[in-house]
Amino acid sequence: MELDKIKRILVVGAGTMGHAIAQVYATAGFEVDLVDLNQEVLDNAMNKIKSNLSLLVEYKHVKSGEISNILNRIHPSTDLKVAAQNCDLVLEAVSEDRNVKRDVFSQLNEFCSEDIILASNTSELNIFNVAKVKNPKRLVIHHWFHPPYIIPLVEIVAGRKTSSEVIDISFNLLKSIGKKPLILKKFTNAFVVNKIQQAINSAVFSLLIKGIASPEEIDMAIKNSLGVRLPFAGVVQNLDFVGLDVVYDIIKNMGGLDLVLLREKVKNGQLGAKTSKGFYDYQGRTEEEILTKRDKLYLQMLEFLKQKNAFEPI
Repeated sequence: MELDKIKRILVVGAGTMGHAIAQVYATAGFEVDLVDLNQEVLDNAMNKIKSNLSLLVEYKHVKSGEISNILNRIHPSTDLKVAAQNCDLVLEAVSEDRNVKRDVFSQLNEFCSEDIILASNTSELNIFNVAKVKNPKRLVIHHWFHPPYIIPLVEIVAGRKTSSEVIDISFNLLKSIGKKPLILKKFTNAFVVNKIQQAINSAVFSLLIKGIASPEEIDMAIKNSLGVRLPFAGVVQNLDFVGLDVVYDIIKNMGGLDLVLLREKVKNGQLGAKTSKGFYDYQGRTEEEILTKRDKLYLQMLEFLKQKNAFEPI
């Protein structure tokens, strides 16, 4: 399989994620077969796509004159067999049910040629243990984020048998349609973003169950702290800004594990912005230079969020 030979995409499942992923590919110029067992789901999917495109026109992400062409490139169908025989790449986006996914991949294994890339949009399942297909080197995870037509990230996750060629094609394909693909170095349940999100969710439920703060108070606290910092500092670089020596002491004082990775950085004097090297390498810039640039970005973000009334509930 070569990247320039991928012209037609099959998206299996027209629900929350599937229809929107089909929309992204069609907007990028691909012919897309959108397959679902339920015709009503397909009809609803096409209506949602029309609505999504109208919104994107409002924000100048799509030209109004392009809408009809984009819609014409999406071919809704309930016939998986026919669609599978015409496609150049498959993206499975059915419900997060092992049995359902196993059945879908069983059919794809029967209907598709053996060199077609089979990608799953699973958000946490080890699809490599679920799907049984011939030529497993073509099996890969493309994990998109909701809503796919707005959120840039797509996580690419390989199994032990996934070929490097499939990973390269996946990366270049997603990059070509304007996405920010991330190739995980190894498989881990829930991947990167959902693993972090699950940790946040666990903390939120603990706070709610113990009655420490209300839902509104928790969201207010996050919006007025992490919400301002995350777009610029992420979660790792913020540790550099705090100081890895300080982070290490905090973890020890809270009774956390003695993190070897963190201890070694502190031992080697890699403390973050204050030493121009931590998890990030700041190329000899002074702490003042680094933090001044950070603070200017934070102030711009804070002003923008206030203008948008973003600290109030939606």
